[in-house]
Amino acid sequence: MDISEARVGSLVDEAPRWRTTLLGYLALTKPRVIELLLVTTIPAMLLADRGSVDPLLIFHTLVGGLLAAAGANTLNCVADADIDKVMKRTERRPLARATVPRSHALVFGLTLSVTSFFYLWWTTNLLSAHLAGATIAFYVLVYTLVLKRRTSQNVVWGGAAGCMPVMIGWSAVTDTIAWPALVMFAIIFFWTPPHTWALAMKYKDDYRAAGVPMLPAVATEQQVTKQILIYTWLTVLATLALVPTTGWLYAAVALLAGAWFVVMAHQLYRGVRRGESVRPLRLFLQSNNYLAVVFLALAVDSVLALPLIP
Repeated sequence: MDISEARVGSLVDEAPRWRTTLLGYLALTKPRVIELLLVTTIPAMLLADRGSVDPLLIFHTLVGGLLAAAGANTLNCVADADIDKVMKRTERRPLARATVPRSHALVFGLTLSVTSFFYLWWTTNLLSAHLAGATIAFYVLVYTLVLKRRTSQNVVWGGAAGCMPVMIGWSAVTDTIAWPALVMFAIIFFWTPPHTWALAMKYKDDYRAAGVPMLPAVATEQQVTKQILIYTWLTVLATLALVPTTGWLYAAVALLAGAWFVVMAHQLYRGVRRGESVRPLRLFLQSNNYLAVVFLALAVDSVLALPLIP
C-alpha cells in the first residue's frame, strides 16, 4: 500500500457518481505500486540485449505486466477487504468504503489477470506469460491469503512477487532466464524488507489493530532496524554482483548509491539504539529513490554499452 492512496480516496469523495466508480476501480489496481514495474522492467530488457530492444516489444511487455500487476493488486484488495476496514492507512480503499462491490472487484481482478496472460503470450512469449501468471498466483494465494496473516517474515517471502517484473522483462527479450535476471531478482528481493518495514514502523499500531504480524508490530524497534540494516547491506551487495555484466557507469552509481543507502540504514539503527526520535518514513521514501537511481543507471549503461574497463 502506498501512502498516496489517501489522495485517491479524497478524489473519490469529491467526484460525481460515474467518476467515483471509475476512480474506485483505478484505486483497486494501486497505480503507485505499479511504478515498480516501469522502474525495473525496462532496464532488465535493455540489459538482456544491451540496449537494442525493439520499442514495440518493450511496449507490449509493459502493457502485459501492467495488466498482471493491476489484476494481482485488485485481488489483493478483495482478499484484504476485512483488514483494510480496520487500518487507518487503508480505510479509504474502495472495498473498505464499499465504493466498489466486492463481487465486481473480484471479477475485475480475475479479468485483468487472465487478460495479462494471453496478452503476454500473444505479444511476447509463453514463458513471460507463465511467469506473470505464477506471480499473480503467488502474490494472491501464497502471500495475501497465507503468509501475510501468519508470519512476521511475510514481506520477506511475499516480496518475491515484486521481483518478477525483471524476470518477465528478461524472458520477453531472450525467452530464457539467465543469471543476470536472477541477480536483479535478488536486488529487489533484499530491498523489499527494509523498504516495507520502514513504512510499517510508522503504522505498526494499524497492523496490531488488524491482527497482521508485520515485523514492526511484533518486535522491538531495535530488532526491526537491525533487520533493516542487514537487508540493506544484502541489497547493496546484490547490486554489485551485477557489475560483471554491466559497465563502469552502473558500477559507479551502484557503489555510490549503495553507500548512501547503507549510511541511511545505519543512521536509523543507531538512532533507535540511542533512544533518539527517529523518522523511519524517511528511509521508506528514500529507498524508492535508491532503487530508481540504480535501475536508471542500469538502463543508461545498457543503452550506451559502456565497458567496465575501456
